[in-house]
Amino acid sequence: MEENLKGKASPAFSMKQKMTTTFTRQGLAAGFISAIAFGLYSTVSAYAMMKEPLVGAAGLFAAPFVASALNDTIAAIWLILFNVVKGRFKEIGRSLAIFPGLMVILGALFGGPIANGAYLIGIASAGTAAIPISALFPMFGAIFAKMFLKQDISKRVAGGMVICIAGAIMISMDGGGSVGDNFFFGIICAFIAAIGWGMEGVFSAFGMSMIDSNIAITIRQGISGIVFIIVVLPIFNSLGLFVDVLASPNLVLIIALGALFAAGSFLAWYVANSKVGVATGMSINSTYVLWGVVFSVIFLHSSLSPMMLIGAIVITAGAIIVSVNPMDFIKKKEA
Repeated sequence: MEENLKGKASPAFSMKQKMTTTFTRQGLAAGFISAIAFGLYSTVSAYAMMKEPLVGAAGLFAAPFVASALNDTIAAIWLILFNVVKGRFKEIGRSLAIFPGLMVILGALFGGPIANGAYLIGIASAGTAAIPISALFPMFGAIFAKMFLKQDISKRVAGGMVICIAGAIMISMDGGGSVGDNFFFGIICAFIAAIGWGMEGVFSAFGMSMIDSNIAITIRQGISGIVFIIVVLPIFNSLGLFVDVLASPNLVLIIALGALFAAGSFLAWYVANSKVGVATGMSINSTYVLWGVVFSVIFLHSSLSPMMLIGAIVITAGAIIVSVNPMDFIKKKEA
């Protein structure tokens, strides 16, 4: 440690240390804001699918896909407005013209139509139980990083994966105390969401090596919304429902609120990643599991069994262990 002749810390070092502490606190706060915002997005989305005409839609896919299409499209609009205010609108077009932009687009396809669509189907089919299952994405991210980026899986990460799987099994076997006809299908969709977000992490990590995170998130949401509307909805004959929802101003406002939470969650998540690192940012963000469950119980009066609560806590703990080494925090406190 730098010291002056009297053995005291130099003013420059003290100022640097203070700035670092403030930087870290801001990053941690952003991480928790991201998790809370995504928990609110999950709750608002679940509420939206309880309203007409989504609740009366035929089939399991129509309502979640229409909700996803509107959410990602409106979230992209929120993010475009944010970048316009920041004077970075032209960067969107420039980013799409380079190879890292293509990687962001691929990440958007995995994270949007595949993951977010499956996530909302999971919520519609399995209720609150789908939320913690989807939080397995750090585990799948580690597996895909091993496969495609040749990153080794340490004993700590492997142990965290086992803990995550144990929590997922607890929730899957319990079902929140009320297993419906589509419960296990919803759990499968939640797993698909986790896999999709894990793949998105691999592609977006590469893309953001040269693209600003705020621009990458805007591209991600925009591409996802476009693909939903142009490709996914026609395949599942859901354009009629899409138009019906647009004709329901109150429902659109609810979805727009959820999209605002989603956009804010993504922005805050990347602020956290830039200030405290991706590993710590991901570990904090994974606590959306608990926030989502808590908000669903408070605002939607969802059922919550003891086994489901324990499973959510277990998955959160496993996701944190996968994302960051707890011993690093202990060493920092001892230093």
